[in-house]
Amino acid sequence: MRLLTLAQRLIRTKPTDGSDAQHEHSSGGLQRTLGLFSLSMIGVGATIGTGIFFTLAEAVPKAGPAVILAFLMAAVTAGLTALCYAELSFRIPAAGSSYSYAYATVGEFLAFVVAACLLLEYGLAASATSIGWSAYLNNFLTNAFGWSIPEVLRSPMIVAGVNGMEIHPGNFNLPPIILIAMCGALLVRGAQESSTANAVMVLIKLAILVFFCVVAVSGFHIENFTPFFNADNAKGMAGMAGVTSAAGTVFFSFIGIDTVATAGEEVRDPKRNVPRGILLALGIVTVFYLLVAVIAVGAQPAALFEGQEAGLSVILQNVTGKTWPALVLSAGAVISVFSVTLVTIYGQTRILYAISRDGLVPALFQSVSIKSGVPVTNTVIVCLAVALVAGFVDAGFLWDMVSMGTLFAFIVVSVAVPVMRHKGIGADVTGFRVPFGPYIVPGLSIIACLYIMKDLSAMTYRVFLIWMAIALVCYFFYGMRHSRLALAVVSKVAKRAAVL
Repeated sequence: MRLLTLAQRLIRTKPTDGSDAQHEHSSGGLQRTLGLFSLSMIGVGATIGTGIFFTLAEAVPKAGPAVILAFLMAAVTAGLTALCYAELSFRIPAAGSSYSYAYATVGEFLAFVVAACLLLEYGLAASATSIGWSAYLNNFLTNAFGWSIPEVLRSPMIVAGVNGMEIHPGNFNLPPIILIAMCGALLVRGAQESSTANAVMVLIKLAILVFFCVVAVSGFHIENFTPFFNADNAKGMAGMAGVTSAAGTVFFSFIGIDTVATAGEEVRDPKRNVPRGILLALGIVTVFYLLVAVIAVGAQPAALFEGQEAGLSVILQNVTGKTWPALVLSAGAVISVFSVTLVTIYGQTRILYAISRDGLVPALFQSVSIKSGVPVTNTVIVCLAVALVAGFVDAGFLWDMVSMGTLFAFIVVSVAVPVMRHKGIGADVTGFRVPFGPYIVPGLSIIACLYIMKDLSAMTYRVFLIWMAIALVCYFFYGMRHSRLALAVVSKVAKRAAVL
C-alpha cells in the first residue's frame, strides 16, 4: 500500500458505517439522553432571541419596515437548507453537524473549512448574544430598582464608530462575562441537565414574546409601514439592497437549525428525531419572528430603531406609558438570552469534540468526563474565548460575521446532498428525502445563500478571509498530519512493510 497524494488527502472521506459512534459509546463518549421535545427546544433556544431581541436595531435602519421581507428571505433560505439538513441527519447521524456531513461526502479539506466557519459562527454568536443580554439586564435593573450598571462596566473597549474601529481604554463589558460563566457552569453538569433548563427557558421566552405581541398591538399604526422600503440611499441601502443587507444581518438568527444537528450523537433515535427536530424548530421560530417583527414595526416608526438598546422593552414602555410591561419583558429577555447563549456555546463544544475525535485538532477537546458525560476541558476553553470577545468587542462587529459563517456552512450542506446521493451513502436507509430530486432544492438553497452573502460588508469579507487563512495554516501544519484517516493509512503501510 502506498501513501496518498496531496489531492487524495484533501478529498478523503470519513466512513459512515457508525464505527465511530460505537467506539465513542464504548469508551466514555457522549450519551444519548435527548428526545424530540428537548432537541426541538435546543433549536428554538438557539434561534429565538438573537434576531428578535437584538438585531431589529441593526436591521430596521437598513431595510425600513421591509425588514419583514428580510426575515422572510432569511427564513425561506433557512427552510431550503433545513430540508437538506433533514436528509443528511438521518443518513449521517453524528455529532458535528455540517462538519460531519462534509467529511462524509465532499472530503476532509472542505470539512475542516466548514468546521472553521462553524467555530467562527458559534463563538461570535455566543459573544454577540451575551452582549445584548447586558442591555436587557440594565433595562430590568433600571425599571425594577432605579439603578443601572455603570457605563464603564457595560461598554466594550473596541467599538464600531462612525469612522471605523475605535479604542476606548478602561471600558469593560462585565455582564456578558457573568452570563457566560453561568452557562459554562451549567454545561459542565451534563447535556440532560442543560437541555432541561433550556426547555424551561424557551417556554418562558415564547410566553414573553406572546406577551409583547398582545400589549404592543394596542399601539399598532399602519402608517408606520410607509414608506415600506428604506428611501435613504446615503449608505447604498435604499430599496431591495437594504432588504438583502438586513437579511444578511438577521440570518445568523437561524443557526438553531445547525445546533439541532450538532447534537446528533446525544439524541435518542436520531434518524427519526433529528429531521423532525430541525423542521419543527424552524417552523416555530419563523412564525414568532414574523409575528413580532410585524407588530414591532407597526408599533414604532422605523427611524426610532437605530441605536436603540433593549428595543422591545422600550416599545412596550412607549406604547403603554408604563414601566411594568417593559419590566416584565426585560426580565423575560434576561432569561431568554441565557438559553440562546447556553445552546450556542453547547453547539461549539460539540463541533470541537467532533473535530478533535477525527484528529484534526488536539485531543484535549474530545476528553469526556466520566461523571458528567460532557467534554469539560473543551467547554472551559470555549467559555474563556467567548468571554474575552464579549468583554472587549462591540457587538456591531459580530452580527455579519456570524451570518457569513452560517451561510457558508449552509452552502456546503446543500452541496453535500447531491454528492451523497451520487455516492449512494445511506441509500439503504429509509427516511426523509429532499423533494424534487437531489438538485432542485439544494441548488435553490445555494443560490439564496449567495444572494444574501453578496450584500455583506467589505469588513466582513476581510475578517472572514483572515480567519480562513489561519484555519488553512492550522490544517496543513497540524490537521492533515494528525487526522485519524491519515494515521490509519500510515499504520497500514507500516504493518505491510513489517510483513515484507
